[in-house]
Amino acid sequence: MTLDDLFAAAAARIRRYTPEEAHAAAARGAAIVDIRSVDKRERDGAVPGAHHVPRTVLEWRVASRDWTNPELTGKRLILICDHGFSSVLAASILVDLGADAGDVVGGFEAWLAAGLPTKRPKRFEGLPGTAPPD
Repeated sequence: MTLDDLFAAAAARIRRYTPEEAHAAAARGAAIVDIRSVDKRERDGAVPGAHHVPRTVLEWRVASRDWTNPELTGKRLILICDHGFSSVLAASILVDLGADAGDVVGGFEAWLAAGLPTKRPKRFEGLPGTAPPD
């Protein structure tokens, strides 16, 4: 299997949203989950209302018995990364864990290109992936 094969298989298993579709879904109660690093968010901005859950702790904040972020429980999760690649693989894993998860095609770069709202991210010194939404 190649990386392209893995990506295509993962993408086929999840719902992929355009930035505009993700924005509308969030207005209807879906949770946008920003899996980018803190430094990328500080440099480029954040999606208003998004939950920052770094990729390194994502599965634990969504599916762990002991480390779950309760604000994500039972919600449709729409992951956003920088360019829409790592979010596909991450969402596919969350689907394996029983979550309703998809991603934003083109990531934060496409969100910006679509002219959708952004803001400066909130600083949070607590446990990664447990901050209140931006």
